[in-house]
Amino acid sequence: MFATPAFAQAAAPGGASALTQFIPLILIFVIMYFLMIRPQQKRLKEHRQMVDAISRGDQVVTAGGLIGKVTNVMDDQIEVEIAQGVKVKVVRSTVGQVLNKTAPAKA
Repeated sequence: MFATPAFAQAAAPGGASALTQFIPLILIFVIMYFLMIRPQQKRLKEHRQMVDAISRGDQVVTAGGLIGKVTNVMDDQIEVEIAQGVKVKVVRSTVGQVLNKTAPAKA
């Protein structure tokens, strides 16, 4: 019926618009880094330090929820006593928390 001709608009200069299109993407990446990536790296570093500092006599909680006392420390495993006479071997990285840290004996 009523058909109006469609006219193309003139193109904007390409140099400035390309940069302004990438600014939001860069801002989103920066925000994601500070809100998600950086805290996870910090938490991972703290967990690694905690696992490396486990020693005999510490009371630990494993990722599976077992609570026990460390009786032997090996390279990548620890032996945890979860009950009187019941000892299990646990991979060091699965320790979720150290409850009671034993102090070194005074000389």
